[in-house]
Amino acid sequence: MILYGTNPIAWANDDDQSLGANIPTGQILTEAAAIGFDGIENGHRWPDDPEALKQLLGSHGLKFISGWYSLNLLAQSVEDEKRAIQPHLDKLKHNGCKVCIACETSNTIQAADVDISTSPVLTGDEMKAFGTKMEELAAFCADQGIELVYHHHMGTVVETPEEIDAFMAATGPATRLLFDAGHCYFGSNGQDPAQVLAKYADRVRHFHAKNVRPAVMKEIRENRRSFMDGVRAGVFTVPGDEEGGIDFAPLLRILKDTGYQGWIVIEAEQDPDVRNPFQYQSLGLKTLKQLATELDLT
Repeated sequence: MILYGTNPIAWANDDDQSLGANIPTGQILTEAAAIGFDGIENGHRWPDDPEALKQLLGSHGLKFISGWYSLNLLAQSVEDEKRAIQPHLDKLKHNGCKVCIACETSNTIQAADVDISTSPVLTGDEMKAFGTKMEELAAFCADQGIELVYHHHMGTVVETPEEIDAFMAATGPATRLLFDAGHCYFGSNGQDPAQVLAKYADRVRHFHAKNVRPAVMKEIRENRRSFMDGVRAGVFTVPGDEEGGIDFAPLLRILKDTGYQGWIVIEAEQDPDVRNPFQYQSLGLKTLKQLATELDLT
């Protein structure tokens, strides 16, 4: 079954909490439900207590999909990481989640005011060592009924298509992939994300339907601005936006052909004072459902 979700960063950003600070929490949930989403991912507004979270989202008819977890595997042992991640896994299990979204952030520049082209890079041997640790942690999660889905992300050690290749080669079979169309497009400087998705679709367990405005991406790269400069300038948008550069039909076709089951999440952060979240999220969901109907993706 395909379920459709959103992320509260469309309304209230996590990295720059001044974006959307004026939007009440209740409005986020009310609008997400009214648009027609089945669930919503984690955000800094939600309670940490597993049952309080379940009650809050459930009161709006929304499921808790999963939430970002910041890994520090490059800075600490696997055993330390297992202890650190356990409360997060407990929250996911309590809310019936199937995946744990994880990304290495010990050396990320995603929230730093630095040139996006200066993302950290691992050597081949470092990536292999990182992958070995990641696979052990993923197996730990799998033993508890939760699949770890790794989020390739701008500003991190798994950003480019080549880094995705190296990471996927260094892990498996427990380590799964969160495929993010927007981060794949941005990380490859505008290459077709369908090529990467087709290569790893059998290991994809979570899908972020994020779109990119090529003109903004070009300006951010050429002027050596930061990732968050890009977010504030509107580098990301939703499926169906005419300013976006990603064709989602081939991506959904790959998901259908490989029997994908699970969440398709519109995770597209923009300045909500400039681009109305209700309007854009509605457009994104309408676009995805129309494509899914045409492709018989159910």
